[in-house]
Formats: sequence, C-alpha cells, structure tokens
Amino acid sequence: MKDMEINALVDQLREGKISRRGFMRRATALGVSAGAAGMLARSAAAQTPEATPAGDVITNSVTREEANAAINAAFPFTEPENMGGDLIYQQSTDIGTVNPILVTDTYASYITGMVFEGLIGGSVVDGTDIPTGLADGWEISADGLEYTIFLNPNVTWHDGTAFTAADVVFSFDACLAEDSQSVRKGTVESVLDHYEQVDDYTVKFYAKAPSGIFLTEALGQFGIVAKHVWEGVAPIDWPSDGGSTGTDPSRVVGTGPFKFEEWKLGETISVVKNENYWQPEEVPYIDRFIYQVVPDANTIIAALQTGAADVGDGTFDSADDLANSNPELQIVAYDTLNWNYFHCIQDPSKFELFTDVNVRQALLYALDRQLMADMVWFGYAIQADGTQPVLSIAYDPSRVNTIYNFDPEKAKSLLEESGWVDSDGDGVREKDGVKLSFDCIYSEGTSTYPVQIPYMQDAWKQVGIEAVTSAVPFQTLLDDTDAGTYNMAVQGFGWTVDGGQDAMFASDMTPPNGFNSMRYSNADYDALVIPSKTEVDQAKRIDILIEQSNICNDDAAVGINVFRQQIAIAGPNVHNFFPNGLGYFWWLNKAWLDAR
Repeated sequence: MKDMEINALVDQLREGKISRRGFMRRATALGVSAGAAGMLARSAAAQTPEATPAGDVITNSVTREEANAAINAAFPFTEPENMGGDLIYQQSTDIGTVNPILVTDTYASYITGMVFEGLIGGSVVDGTDIPTGLADGWEISADGLEYTIFLNPNVTWHDGTAFTAADVVFSFDACLAEDSQSVRKGTVESVLDHYEQVDDYTVKFYAKAPSGIFLTEALGQFGIVAKHVWEGVAPIDWPSDGGSTGTDPSRVVGTGPFKFEEWKLGETISVVKNENYWQPEEVPYIDRFIYQVVPDANTIIAALQTGAADVGDGTFDSADDLANSNPELQIVAYDTLNWNYFHCIQDPSKFELFTDVNVRQALLYALDRQLMADMVWFGYAIQADGTQPVLSIAYDPSRVNTIYNFDPEKAKSLLEESGWVDSDGDGVREKDGVKLSFDCIYSEGTSTYPVQIPYMQDAWKQVGIEAVTSAVPFQTLLDDTDAGTYNMAVQGFGWTVDGGQDAMFASDMTPPNGFNSMRYSNADYDALVIPSKTEVDQAKRIDILIEQSNICNDDAAVGINVFRQQIAIAGPNVHNFFPNGLGYFWWLNKAWLDAR
C-alpha cells in the first residue's frame, strides 16, 4: 500500500501537481528517508522536461517539527515523574456543543480542541500560522490564490478508520452548506472561492483574492469531522444530533490526543487519553481530563485550595489574596484577546430603541469603565478604547477616533438631543409615551456580574435609563441573541491576533453564520471587508483594520467595557502548566500530575 502511495506521489511531482518540497514532505511522512526521497524527486524531474518552475510556488510554512521546536524552546517543559491520573478543571458555565464546526463558546472550544483537530493553528509563541493540526505544511502559489495543503498520512480517527482528504472536503462542504448551522460559515466563504481533493492526502484551496489572512480565515476556523460519521445527517440537523449533544458518544469521533467519554449536562464533561494517537510523542501523560460544572467562582476557588480541583479560573477579587495566603498555588495572569461588552438589538422590526446612535453612545458615556476595570476586575483589565483587544495586531489606542470617557452630562445631552426627557419626574426618560427602558440579560454563575451588573444598572439610572436585568443560563443567552429575541445582553468575547472583526460587524454576519447578533449594519464598514482580507502588506492591512474599528466604534455598534486579562490557577500537583493569551489548554498533552 505504501509503495502505491509513493508511486502516486512521484506521478504527481512528474505532472506538476505538487512541488519538489511538497513531494519531500509527503514522502518522508510515509517513511521514506530524506536521501531516498531526494533521489526519487531527481528521477521524476529528469523524466519531466516541462516540470513546474520553482518560481511558480512560494513556500511559506514551517514544518511541524520546526513549529514544535519553537514551542519547546519557549516553554520549559519537564519530563514526567508520574504517569496517569485525572486532571480536574472546574468552570461555572457548561459547554454548548461537542461538535467543532458548531462551536460558539470558548468553553466548548476547550473540549473540541482536545478531541478534534483542524488543519492549522496559531502558534502559542507568537500567534503565527503553523501546522499544528492535521496538515504537515502548505504551499502558496506565486499569485497568492492557490493553497496546497499536505495532510499527514498516518492519522486515524478514534474508531480506527483512516483519515483522508475526503474528510476535509466533507467538513468544508458541511460548514458552507446552504442549511449550515455554523457561525464560521460567513467568515470562511468571505475568502474561500473553492477547493478540491488532489489525492488522499492533498487538498487545494483557492482564494477569492490574494490575502494576508487566508490561512486563518479559511482554514483555521474549525476542527475536521469524520465523513463516515456525519455524511448521513443534513447540516440543519447537526445541532440536535447525538454527535453534537454528546448523548451518543459513539458519534463524537475525532483524531485528537483525547477521546470523548461523556457529557452529563450541567455536571461534567470528560475526555480520556487516546493511547493510539497518531503522534506518539504527543500522547498525553494524564489518563483523563474532567470538566466539572459548579455553581460559582467561589466554589472553584475553594476547590483549588483544598485540592478538589486541579485547574480553574481565578477571580479577580481573590487573586492577590490567594497568592499571599497560598503561595503553592500557581497563579498566572496574562493579557488576552478578550473583552467584556454589552450589545443591543438594532433591528427596528424587533426593538427600535437602539437604532438611535445617540442612545448607544449615551450608554457608553454613562459608564465609568476605568472604575469598572478597577472595581470589577481589580486592575486585571483596562478601559476599552476602540474595538481591537490588547493582543491584536491592530491594537493602537492612539489612533482611536472616539474615546468614551466617563461623561454623564454628555450622555444626558445626547439623550435630550434625541428627544428623550423625563417629563413625569419618575427618573426614567420617555419619548412619545415610551419609556427609555429595556431588558438586559447576562449569564448566570459568572464571578464578575454580581458587582458589574448592578453598577451598570445604577450608572444608567443616573442619566434616566432603566435596565431591567436578569441572569439566564448561558445557552439561553446564546439562543436568544442568535435569534434576535432580546433587547440587550452582557457577555464576553474572544478574538484572534489577526485583527479581523467582520465576523461581528459586517452586515451579512448575522447568526447562524456570524456573530452579528445586534444586526448592526454600516455600508462604509462593509465596503472595507474585502480590502481588509485581500491586502497582503501588513502595515496597510492594519490601517484598514483601524479604519474599520473606528467606524463601528464611532457608531457604538457594541459597548465594550474592558479589555481584560485572564487569571488561571493550578494546584501544586500540576506540572507543565503554561496557559497564555494565545491558548488556554494547549499544554495539556504535556501536563503531568504528582501521585495522589
């Protein structure tokens, strides 16, 4: 079988379908020595007088080995002194799905990232695109339109079935289907023209235009799923399928270092070590990862102190005290790509209030967001100026047009300019007989909200705005915001380092194909979406991103409160614990536990 694959590779090289470097990568992955692969390549070239000139291909990917070497050099991993054990992580929010193409929340991405693998990923060293997943590497044509992805031929699915390029093509077909329920669809189809399977371990993707972010926007959006598991299910039915809800573990089949075990809704999610992982050197040291859903952040802190939990998120109000009282705990605070924000429905057919930009701006001016950063996040956050978070390549507060510093008088004047006055003296403004009042939902169990939400409610009351707040399960919040059946929601969101934000702010990125729950629309912003994707000069692209950011920030499309850090805590029994703003559980394969 391997001889047949090598012969097929030689034919592809001879026919110009892959480059010499692509041939070398694939041949060595099949077990051919570098010397023998070079001889085969020279032989094929000698038989091909019209071989593809080297100038037709730009090779700009590092190898998997080079990428791993950079990571290992950056983080001081230690060799395990003990194998096995269960690592327990506690979180107050349940996940939404175990299907990597349907993921919308950060917590679900933790689990799907352990079970499934994508084609590429971002380096946890600097965020650059590297072949961390199923791809060994890639080549880009000189015109910047053709991306040849070389898949590892040794990958198998958890049920023993061989992984091939057909699974990749199927996954993209499902994401981009007309009835797709993936929020990634809009992002992917905005840059991807078409794709094709070359052979069992090569796929070619074609960009709509040259792009500096094609790899991230098209190929780095979701994990690959198994065709033989999902091909009988219509994409519209995926969310309720047992392979997405976890009710049928036999359908949660990935290629990753962990295998799905069980999801008890509202209680636990567990994954177990994949002993037959296709990268033997990356087989996890621990036996099992258990995600426990607990009532609140205080429960997590208590569990970390007693050893009932191994890893959890620290609360901003307790981090300093914990560090002083329990120095054995590993407490890591780091900058992120995350923000906390409120967003309002701007579809006049659903709720008209927030279609007025003056009202949206007044909501921001009425809040002392630096006070919130200090009071709610205890200094582990900063006031958000603009829409680009701290680790984004386009983060530059000096170039933000509108800074919404705390100015309640400005908020009042904007509301009065739009005709909102408190004529009956009850403290709530009205216009045409309608109160300036709305419902505001937020996720229950989040540690910051017991302080944050009452402050926001009171600050708005001071300028004549009434927010009727209620805590709801996180999934309910997602369902309501996706459907547009809400007034306002407060939640968190995380971005990628590349700075592209059209998934939230472009007019056509409403759910289920994007994150524009607000139904925000600005033609000037939309006109820059394609240039922001096709500009290959990094400095020029950053200029475009900043221009886009200023458009939606001037419009107060959303109300970003703070750019926040994250605090991750591990007990003293956890080794090789290296969370950072580019990946929370990326280190899990290398984690080991002291014997209990």
